[in-house]
Amino acid sequence: MKKLLLGVFALSALSIAVAAPVSMEDQSQLKPAPAKADGEQYHVPPLEADLPDNAFGDMVRKGHAIFVDTKRQVPELVGNGMNCVNCHLDQGRQVDSAPMWGAYTMYPAYRKKNDKVNTYAERVQGCFEFSMNGTPPAADSETMTALTTFSYWLATGAPSGVKTPGSGYPDVALPDGGYDLARGKKVYEEQCAICHSDDGLGQKVGENYVFPPLWGADSFNWGAGMHRINTAASFIQANMPLGKGGTLSDKEAWDVAAFMNSHERPQDPRLVEGSVEKTRVKFHANDGVNLYGEKVNGVVIGQGIK
Repeated sequence: MKKLLLGVFALSALSIAVAAPVSMEDQSQLKPAPAKADGEQYHVPPLEADLPDNAFGDMVRKGHAIFVDTKRQVPELVGNGMNCVNCHLDQGRQVDSAPMWGAYTMYPAYRKKNDKVNTYAERVQGCFEFSMNGTPPAADSETMTALTTFSYWLATGAPSGVKTPGSGYPDVALPDGGYDLARGKKVYEEQCAICHSDDGLGQKVGENYVFPPLWGADSFNWGAGMHRINTAASFIQANMPLGKGGTLSDKEAWDVAAFMNSHERPQDPRLVEGSVEKTRVKFHANDGVNLYGEKVNGVVIGQGIK
C-alpha cells in the first residue's frame, strides 16, 4: 500500500506538470547538491526572476519550454515519447544529471562517437537523433537557437572549458563479478516498475508520458548514450529512484541498467548495410559496455522495433 500511495502521489504531481506550463523557479530539488569536502562549489544557475524583459529573456523562456515539454513543443522533431528533462533532471539544472550548465561550457569538443570536433549545436542534434529517435533541428533554426540560449543562460558565471563538479553523470565502476540480468529484473520490479510500469513502457496521462518508457518503440534508440550499461548505471545510481538518488548500490545500479538495456528499442539510425553485426563492429564494439548485437536468452539484441 505504501508503494501504491507513493506512485499515485508522484503520478499526480507529474500530471499537473504535464497539464500546465512549468515555471523555471518551480524547482523540484530532486537531490540537493551535497557539500563537497574539498571545498569545490557546484555551479548555481540564475533564476527566472533575473531574466531581462527583452528578446533574450523571451528566447530563454522558449528554450525552457522546449526543454521540459519537447514532445509537445516540437512534435515534428521527436520520434518517440521522450523529453529533454527525462535525462537532464530538474529542468536541466540537477547536479550529477548531465546539467546543461555543465555541458554548454565544454563545447566545441572532440567526440569519439562521430570522430570529429562537435559544436554545442551538433551535440544537441545528436540528442534528437538518438535519445529522441527523431529529426535533428537545423543549426540555424529557432528551436536550436532557443535551446542553445537556454543552456547558455543556465551556464551564466560557469568557467568555460573546465569540467565542473556535478556535471555529467558520476562514473560508477563495474562491481566485482559484473552484472546480472536476473538480479536486475528483481531490482526493477522492486524499485522501478511503480513509475515505469511492469512492462517498462512508461505511464501516460492522455497522450503524454509522465514517466518515460525505458524500452520499446517510444524509448531512446540503440544509438543513444543511455543504451550503454555503464552510462545508464551511472545515471541510475546518482538519480534513481526519482527523488532517492544514491540509495541503490553500485551493483544494483549495474544490474538494473543491464536489465533495462537487454530489451529491444528502436534501431540505431546508423545501421550499416542493414546488418546488426556490421553496425556493432563499427559503432558498438568499443562503445562502453552494451548488449547491442549480443545474444540474450538466445536472441540477438539490436534488431530494433518500430
